[in-house]
Amino acid sequence: MTKKELIFNGNEKRVYATENPEQVIFHYTDVTVAFNNVKRARLTGKGILSNKISALLLGYLNRCGVRTHFIELLDEREQLCRKIEIIPLEVVYHNRLAGTVATRLGVDEGFKPSHTVLDLCYNNDELGNPLVNRDQAFAIGLASYEELEEMFALGKKAGELLTELFHKAGIELVDAKIEFGRASDTGEIIISDELSPDTCRLWDEATGERLDKDRFRLDLGDVIPAYADVLERLEKLDI
Repeated sequence: MTKKELIFNGNEKRVYATENPEQVIFHYTDVTVAFNNVKRARLTGKGILSNKISALLLGYLNRCGVRTHFIELLDEREQLCRKIEIIPLEVVYHNRLAGTVATRLGVDEGFKPSHTVLDLCYNNDELGNPLVNRDQAFAIGLASYEELEEMFALGKKAGELLTELFHKAGIELVDAKIEFGRASDTGEIIISDELSPDTCRLWDEATGERLDKDRFRLDLGDVIPAYADVLERLEKLDI
Protein backbone atom coordinates (compact mmCIF):
# COMPACT_ATOMS: atom_id res chain seq x y z
CA MET A 1 0.00 0.00 0.00
CA THR A 2 1.51 3.33 -1.10
CA LYS A 3 1.05 6.41 1.05
CA LYS A 4 0.34 9.43 -1.14
CA GLU A 5 -0.65 13.04 -0.46
CA LEU A 6 -1.70 14.33 2.96
CA ILE A 7 -5.44 15.00 2.97
CA PHE A 8 -5.97 15.81 6.65
CA ASN A 9 -3.46 17.19 9.14
CA GLY A 10 -4.86 16.99 12.65
CA ASN A 11 -3.24 17.30 16.05
CA GLU A 12 -3.35 13.64 16.99
CA LYS A 13 -3.76 12.01 13.57
CA ARG A 14 -2.88 12.61 9.95
CA VAL A 15 -4.75 11.04 7.04
CA TYR A 16 -3.08 10.19 3.73
CA ALA A 17 -4.51 9.17 0.37
CA THR A 18 -3.50 5.87 -1.22
CA GLU A 19 -3.53 4.52 -4.77
CA ASN A 20 -7.00 3.16 -3.97
CA PRO A 21 -9.47 6.10 -4.02
CA GLU A 22 -11.68 4.28 -1.49
CA GLN A 23 -8.93 3.76 1.10
CA VAL A 24 -6.78 6.02 3.28
CA ILE A 25 -3.94 5.64 5.77
CA PHE A 26 -4.32 6.95 9.32
CA HIS A 27 -1.06 8.00 11.01
CA TYR A 28 -1.15 8.46 14.79
CA THR A 29 1.11 11.16 16.28
CA ASP A 30 2.33 11.63 19.86
CA VAL A 31 0.49 14.96 20.27
CA THR A 32 -2.19 14.99 22.94
CA VAL A 33 -4.84 17.71 23.21
CA ALA A 34 -7.71 18.42 25.58
CA PHE A 35 -10.36 21.08 26.23
CA ASN A 36 -10.76 21.93 22.52
CA ASN A 37 -7.01 22.24 21.97
CA VAL A 38 -6.45 24.58 24.92
CA LYS A 39 -4.20 22.03 26.61
CA ARG A 40 -1.65 20.14 24.55
CA ALA A 41 1.54 18.15 24.96
CA ARG A 42 3.71 15.63 23.17
CA LEU A 43 3.85 12.28 24.95
CA THR A 44 6.44 9.95 23.45
CA GLY A 45 4.89 6.69 22.31
CA LYS A 46 1.26 7.72 22.78
CA GLY A 47 0.51 7.48 19.06
CA ILE A 48 1.83 3.93 18.90
CA LEU A 49 -0.36 2.85 21.82
CA SER A 50 -3.49 4.59 20.49
CA ASN A 51 -2.98 3.09 17.04
CA LYS A 52 -2.64 -0.45 18.36
CA ILE A 53 -5.55 -0.16 20.82
CA SER A 54 -7.85 1.37 18.20
CA ALA A 55 -6.93 -1.34 15.69
CA LEU A 56 -7.79 -4.03 18.23
CA LEU A 57 -11.12 -2.47 19.17
CA LEU A 58 -12.26 -1.54 15.66
CA GLY A 59 -11.20 -4.93 14.32
CA TYR A 60 -13.17 -6.61 17.10
CA LEU A 61 -16.28 -4.61 16.21
CA ASN A 62 -15.88 -5.54 12.54
CA ARG A 63 -15.75 -9.23 13.45
CA CYS A 64 -18.86 -8.80 15.60
CA GLY A 65 -20.79 -7.38 12.66
CA VAL A 66 -20.57 -3.68 13.59
CA ARG A 67 -19.33 -1.77 10.55
CA THR A 68 -16.23 0.44 10.99
CA HIS A 69 -13.74 2.11 8.68
CA PHE A 70 -10.83 -0.06 9.90
CA ILE A 71 -9.26 -2.49 7.42
CA GLU A 72 -5.89 -3.53 8.80
CA LEU A 73 -2.93 -2.46 10.91
CA LEU A 74 0.04 -1.45 8.76
CA ASP A 75 2.75 -0.71 11.33
CA GLU A 76 3.21 0.78 14.79
CA ARG A 77 1.71 4.14 13.86
CA GLU A 78 -0.43 3.50 10.81
CA GLN A 79 -3.57 1.65 9.81
CA LEU A 80 -5.44 1.25 6.54
CA CYS A 81 -9.04 2.46 6.62
CA ARG A 82 -12.02 2.90 4.33
CA LYS A 83 -12.39 6.46 3.09
CA ILE A 84 -15.46 8.25 4.40
CA GLU A 85 -17.42 11.45 4.14
CA ILE A 86 -17.29 12.77 7.69
CA ILE A 87 -20.56 13.24 9.53
CA PRO A 88 -19.88 15.88 12.23
CA LEU A 89 -21.92 14.07 14.86
CA GLU A 90 -20.93 11.71 17.63
CA VAL A 91 -22.92 9.36 19.80
CA VAL A 92 -21.58 9.22 23.35
CA TYR A 93 -22.36 5.96 25.14
CA HIS A 94 -22.51 6.32 28.94
CA ASN A 95 -22.47 3.47 31.46
CA ARG A 96 -21.67 6.08 34.12
CA LEU A 97 -21.91 9.86 34.10
CA ALA A 98 -18.51 11.51 34.38
CA GLY A 99 -16.73 14.66 33.33
CA THR A 100 -18.78 17.47 31.80
CA VAL A 101 -22.01 15.48 31.65
CA ALA A 102 -21.89 14.85 35.42
CA THR A 103 -21.24 18.54 36.03
CA ARG A 104 -24.02 19.59 33.68
CA LEU A 105 -26.56 17.30 35.34
CA GLY A 106 -25.43 18.06 38.89
CA VAL A 107 -24.59 14.47 39.84
CA ASP A 108 -21.50 12.99 41.43
CA GLU A 109 -18.60 11.96 39.22
CA GLY A 110 -19.16 8.36 38.24
CA PHE A 111 -22.91 8.38 38.94
CA LYS A 112 -24.37 5.03 37.82
CA PRO A 113 -27.77 5.45 36.11
CA SER A 114 -30.31 2.63 36.00
CA HIS A 115 -29.91 2.39 32.23
CA THR A 116 -27.44 3.29 29.51
CA VAL A 117 -27.46 6.95 28.46
CA LEU A 118 -26.83 7.96 24.83
CA ASP A 119 -25.99 11.55 23.91
CA LEU A 120 -25.76 13.13 20.47
CA CYS A 121 -23.16 15.88 20.03
CA TYR A 122 -22.35 18.22 17.16
CA ASN A 123 -18.65 17.74 16.49
CA ASN A 124 -17.70 21.41 16.11
CA ASP A 125 -14.85 22.80 18.20
CA GLU A 126 -15.77 26.43 17.48
CA LEU A 127 -19.20 25.85 19.08
CA GLY A 128 -17.81 23.77 21.93
CA ASN A 129 -19.15 20.45 20.59
CA PRO A 130 -22.68 21.09 21.86
CA LEU A 131 -25.39 18.55 22.58
CA VAL A 132 -28.03 18.42 19.85
CA ASN A 133 -31.20 16.44 19.35
CA ARG A 134 -32.23 14.57 16.22
CA ASP A 135 -34.52 17.32 14.96
CA GLN A 136 -31.74 19.90 15.26
CA ALA A 137 -29.22 17.64 13.52
CA PHE A 138 -31.67 17.08 10.67
CA ALA A 139 -32.67 20.75 10.49
CA ILE A 140 -29.12 21.99 9.87
CA GLY A 141 -28.41 19.24 7.34
CA LEU A 142 -25.98 17.06 9.28
CA ALA A 143 -27.81 13.78 8.69
CA SER A 144 -31.15 12.33 7.66
CA TYR A 145 -33.48 10.79 10.21
CA GLU A 146 -32.70 7.35 8.78
CA GLU A 147 -28.97 7.98 9.19
CA LEU A 148 -29.47 9.21 12.75
CA GLU A 149 -31.37 6.02 13.61
CA GLU A 150 -28.52 4.00 12.15
CA MET A 151 -25.92 5.95 14.13
CA PHE A 152 -27.75 5.38 17.39
CA ALA A 153 -28.16 1.68 16.62
CA LEU A 154 -24.47 1.27 15.75
CA GLY A 155 -23.37 3.35 18.75
CA LYS A 156 -25.52 1.33 21.15
CA LYS A 157 -24.34 -2.01 19.80
CA ALA A 158 -20.70 -0.92 19.80
CA GLY A 159 -21.02 0.34 23.38
CA GLU A 160 -22.51 -2.94 24.53
CA LEU A 161 -19.79 -5.00 22.85
CA LEU A 162 -16.99 -2.80 24.19
CA THR A 163 -18.46 -2.86 27.70
CA GLU A 164 -18.38 -6.66 27.69
CA LEU A 165 -14.90 -6.80 26.16
CA PHE A 166 -13.35 -4.36 28.63
CA HIS A 167 -15.02 -6.18 31.54
CA LYS A 168 -13.14 -9.33 30.52
CA ALA A 169 -9.95 -7.26 30.85
CA GLY A 170 -10.91 -6.01 34.33
CA ILE A 171 -11.72 -2.53 33.01
CA GLU A 172 -15.00 -0.65 33.27
CA LEU A 173 -16.07 1.26 30.18
CA VAL A 174 -17.43 4.45 31.74
CA ASP A 175 -18.23 6.12 28.42
CA ALA A 176 -17.21 6.08 24.77
CA LYS A 177 -17.30 8.75 22.07
CA ILE A 178 -18.26 7.13 18.77
CA GLU A 179 -17.93 8.99 15.48
CA PHE A 180 -19.37 8.15 12.06
CA GLY A 181 -19.01 8.67 8.35
CA ARG A 182 -20.54 7.70 5.05
CA ALA A 183 -18.35 5.09 3.35
CA SER A 184 -17.16 6.50 0.03
CA ASP A 185 -17.57 3.15 -1.75
CA THR A 186 -21.09 2.20 -0.57
CA GLY A 187 -22.52 5.29 1.15
CA GLU A 188 -23.40 3.21 4.21
CA ILE A 189 -23.01 4.63 7.72
CA ILE A 190 -19.94 3.22 9.47
CA ILE A 191 -18.04 3.94 12.68
CA SER A 192 -14.94 6.04 11.97
CA ASP A 193 -12.02 7.84 13.62
CA GLU A 194 -10.65 5.89 16.62
CA LEU A 195 -11.57 3.99 19.75
CA SER A 196 -8.90 4.27 22.42
CA PRO A 197 -8.23 5.75 25.87
CA ASP A 198 -8.35 9.11 24.04
CA THR A 199 -12.04 8.61 23.23
CA CYS A 200 -13.19 6.29 26.04
CA ARG A 201 -13.19 6.69 29.81
CA LEU A 202 -11.74 3.52 31.26
CA TRP A 203 -11.56 2.75 34.98
CA ASP A 204 -9.85 -0.20 36.61
CA GLU A 205 -12.67 -2.35 38.02
CA ALA A 206 -10.76 -3.24 41.18
CA THR A 207 -9.23 0.10 42.11
CA GLY A 208 -11.17 2.74 40.18
CA GLU A 209 -7.90 4.03 38.75
CA ARG A 210 -8.35 6.02 35.54
CA LEU A 211 -6.67 4.46 32.53
CA ASP A 212 -7.60 7.07 29.93
CA LYS A 213 -7.09 10.64 28.74
CA ASP A 214 -8.39 12.02 32.03
CA ARG A 215 -4.89 11.33 33.34
CA PHE A 216 -3.78 14.10 30.98
CA ARG A 217 -6.84 16.34 31.42
CA LEU A 218 -6.65 16.23 35.23
CA ASP A 219 -2.83 16.27 35.54
CA LEU A 220 -2.77 12.81 37.15
CA GLY A 221 0.44 11.81 35.38
CA ASP A 222 1.47 8.36 34.11
CA VAL A 223 -0.51 8.70 30.88
CA ILE A 224 1.72 6.36 28.88
CA PRO A 225 1.83 3.60 31.54
CA ALA A 226 -1.99 3.71 31.75
CA TYR A 227 -2.41 3.36 27.97
CA ALA A 228 0.20 0.59 27.92
CA ASP A 229 -1.73 -1.23 30.65
CA VAL A 230 -4.93 -1.08 28.58
CA LEU A 231 -3.12 -2.45 25.52
CA GLU A 232 -1.51 -5.25 27.48
CA ARG A 233 -4.82 -6.34 28.98
CA LEU A 234 -6.56 -6.34 25.59
CA GLU A 235 -3.76 -8.29 23.94
CA LYS A 236 -4.04 -10.98 26.62
CA LEU A 237 -7.68 -11.54 25.60
CA ASP A 238 -6.54 -12.67 22.15
CA ILE A 239 -9.45 -11.02 20.38
